[in-house]
Amino acid sequence: MDTQPIFVGLDVAKGHVDVALRPSGEHWQAPTSEAGLAALVERLRASAPALVVMEATGGLEAPLLAALAVAMPVAVVNPRQVRDFARAMGRLAKTDRLDAAVLAHFAEVVRPSKTELPTAESEALTAMLSRRQQLVEMLTAERNRLGATRVVSVRKDVEAHVAWLQQRLKDVDKDLDGMLRASAVWREKEALYRSVPGVGRVVATTLLAELPELGTLDRKKIAALVGVAPFNRDSGTMRGRRTIWGGRATGRSALFMAALVATRRNTVIKAFYERLLAVGKLKKVALTACMRKLLTMLNAMARNHTPWSPALAGPDPT
Repeated sequence: MDTQPIFVGLDVAKGHVDVALRPSGEHWQAPTSEAGLAALVERLRASAPALVVMEATGGLEAPLLAALAVAMPVAVVNPRQVRDFARAMGRLAKTDRLDAAVLAHFAEVVRPSKTELPTAESEALTAMLSRRQQLVEMLTAERNRLGATRVVSVRKDVEAHVAWLQQRLKDVDKDLDGMLRASAVWREKEALYRSVPGVGRVVATTLLAELPELGTLDRKKIAALVGVAPFNRDSGTMRGRRTIWGGRATGRSALFMAALVATRRNTVIKAFYERLLAVGKLKKVALTACMRKLLTMLNAMARNHTPWSPALAGPDPT
């Protein structure tokens, strides 16, 4: 007699995990301690689930993903996608237990793709980039405070902190450079990405950490992954303005900065940008199109292991 596949939803909080199974409806709560995660893995392993789904929660899910991914298929999904699914199913209430049940139902119906476990090197690179961004944000905040401070003693304190943050930023940049130099694969990819006018060291490093799929997907899939693929908003005879949403925010932010520079320094992107403005496109719309075109070229370069060339431009994205 065939048994029904089991789907698991995990709602991860700081101190515990709510677990829900479908179709049985079983539920329990497990601590996020090392012993608690080990016990959870063993209990789920005995159930042999077809898929385990959890939300991306700013890093809280990382230890659980690392513990589970070696033993069973696990998918980490966008929280907004799950909330939209819950609303579509008429589930408006929100508790940890209900969220776990919704995630299990989402796993059963949607069947999202399995999330690959990041390597130790890529995890370290991502963490270092995140720390760099935190330092930049703190440095900006302190400089703003310095401009608004008139008390001499306070100004000296802020100035000292600014100097310390600047040094820490230099140290982190040096560490990032060392990470890239230590990997032949990363060195090659960074050199490819930086050969594009408009792509600097920080953007190239961010692409390495946040978009390891570059070169492995087609242009439409990589655009959707980053969140620069336009979605139609049409109904009946009404034709709405196409919009972008979702995707990987960090990678998209890096791509935005690269496209912004490229509209001035990259002959292909500059010509494309000016052509869009000439036909009446808004600057924001034109810049988004430049992001997508730049991403398409980077994707082709990573796939073919070829450096930048204007011949990579191809047709304008549609």
